[in-house]
Amino acid sequence: MNKVILLKKRPEGKPSLNDFEFTEEEKPQPKDGELLLKTKYVSVDPYLRGRMRDEKSYISPFEVGKPLESGIIAEVIESNNKNFQKGDFVNGMLQWKQFQTSNGNGLNKVDGGKAPLKAYLGILGLTGITAYLGLKKIGKLEKGETLLVSGAAGAVGSVVGQIGKIKGCRVVGIAGSEEKIDRIQEKFGFDAAINYKTTDNMKKAIAEACPDGVDVYFDNVGGEILDAALMNMNKYGRVINCGAISTYNDTERPTGPRVETTLIKNSILMQGFTVRDFVKDFGPAQKRLAQWMEEDKLTYMETVVEGFENIPQAFIDLFDGKNKGKMIVVV
Repeated sequence: MNKVILLKKRPEGKPSLNDFEFTEEEKPQPKDGELLLKTKYVSVDPYLRGRMRDEKSYISPFEVGKPLESGIIAEVIESNNKNFQKGDFVNGMLQWKQFQTSNGNGLNKVDGGKAPLKAYLGILGLTGITAYLGLKKIGKLEKGETLLVSGAAGAVGSVVGQIGKIKGCRVVGIAGSEEKIDRIQEKFGFDAAINYKTTDNMKKAIAEACPDGVDVYFDNVGGEILDAALMNMNKYGRVINCGAISTYNDTERPTGPRVETTLIKNSILMQGFTVRDFVKDFGPAQKRLAQWMEEDKLTYMETVVEGFENIPQAFIDLFDGKNKGKMIVVV
């Protein structure tokens, strides 16, 4: 039998285990042109929370009673497709199933000899590519500028900060514990860090950590931290809206400061993006990230959870900040 995880109901507020359902089905058999895939590593990411809502977005919402999906590294167990062989490992958006079939569309082979397979879900996957392309396409980061990063100890934020240092910038990170503050400075090389949970005045804290103002703000959290960052932006500053985890579980749309005047006065660019906006740039981005890893200019951390049955809990733990870097489930 084949274990499957379904969306049982749409969460109200923070997701709970009651929103998921475990079921079993017959193990599938590949037809002509198809592959049989065995799930090896599963990526859980905050953006999946948005897909649990029944609303239009850049990607279709999950359907109640149907399997969830995310980035997965899978092994080809059987192949009736000339482009793949038994024993290949592939990366793609796949369902939360132990076994599944695919016609191969949307799958990319990954080489475990060049990097650990899990890295293709993190620093060499959409996580690292998001950091790289967000800075390149929207941030247009230049040497000598000040880069501010929220969610700095997370999977994307930690890569953003390291790229900032590679580019010769002053990098300041925002995180939610003293352990994370120490980590981003000692392991990832940030110049300064702010613990938002122990800071009463974020606007003032950012001003002190960024005495020359903020040129580029890479935002992963939204909310009041975004408000404070905007108050510290320099003329022609760029704000990259990558995520807003602080509001993902809100049941009502929050009201914040009106930003129009701030944007106009300082000619600030503020742009939201998803990494899929730049699919044609994935290859060059991954190549550059791999090069920096080989040169020991980039490092990463992972939180690895074992067991297919623990995928939902690993996802929920993201909203309590229990992950150190990329959260991955090993099946």
